[in-house]
Amino acid sequence: METNALSLGSSLLVPCVQELAKLSLESIPPRYVRQDQDQPINVQNQNVEVPVIDMERLLSQESMHSELAKLHCACRDWGFFQLVNHQVSASLLEKMKIEVQEFFNLPMEKKKKLWQYPGEVEGFGQPLLETLDTYSWEVKNLAKIILAQMAKTLEMEAKEMTEIFEDGHQSIRINYYPPCPQPEKVIGLTPHSDATGLTILLQLNEVEGLQINKNGKWVTVKPIPNAFIINIGDILEIISNGRYRSIEHRATVNSEKERLSIATFYAPKVEAEIGPAPSLITQQTPALFKRIGVEEYFRSLFARELHSKSHLHTLRI
Repeated sequence: METNALSLGSSLLVPCVQELAKLSLESIPPRYVRQDQDQPINVQNQNVEVPVIDMERLLSQESMHSELAKLHCACRDWGFFQLVNHQVSASLLEKMKIEVQEFFNLPMEKKKKLWQYPGEVEGFGQPLLETLDTYSWEVKNLAKIILAQMAKTLEMEAKEMTEIFEDGHQSIRINYYPPCPQPEKVIGLTPHSDATGLTILLQLNEVEGLQINKNGKWVTVKPIPNAFIINIGDILEIISNGRYRSIEHRATVNSEKERLSIATFYAPKVEAEIGPAPSLITQQTPALFKRIGVEEYFRSLFARELHSKSHLHTLRI
């Protein structure tokens, strides 16, 4: 019997923080205070900016070699990069931004009609189906192109990457981080690495908030307008046998402005099996991770607390 990806786990209903933010509280409720986290610190250093990859150069015969080298360094040393000239139309991105903002501007009475059903993984449903479907299709094609280029930089057999992600599962999460009166006391999203293969993030407004852990310091990503922020997930770290590493990241909040983003997660289908690519395993580079079915992988993930890279560590040999 085929397993529905949404049946592998669910999330709890929690109070709507957007409605809470409308109360103009001077202090935040105790349930949101995260004293166990480092304070959001922005590392001001021109030398620690996230790499930028140009997709036009990546696909051009004249510049492919040098851009592939940049992609390899970005994946190996950062686990994150921004992608420009990605061929997803600016008009579609603008339409997504407008419709997402309109959704979050709806009164709660209308949002409740789109409420989360019991057993589902994420929150509200959404009324922007047509635009979201188009966006989803474009981003899925983009993910396939990026993975194919990564197969080249890893010098693994192309069919290995294709077969692993064939008929892959894609999910989209639309994030809303409201303004917070005490941003130094909370974390919008706790430090973690993404459990999927590849994450493609679109920043919907100018408010910064994504931070990545670079050499033990939190670095704020400065999003380029209409660029995608792409990061390696745990599954790709497994497939690459540790050559490309998923990196811990977190979301911080702003005292005055809301932050909006769309995260798209791309992973192998539930029936697949993941493990280090056979072409990357030699006597000198033995397998660092166990092989595991995708269904078992995600069931194990959803049974654990979201924290750092704790789930990935359980799969190390």
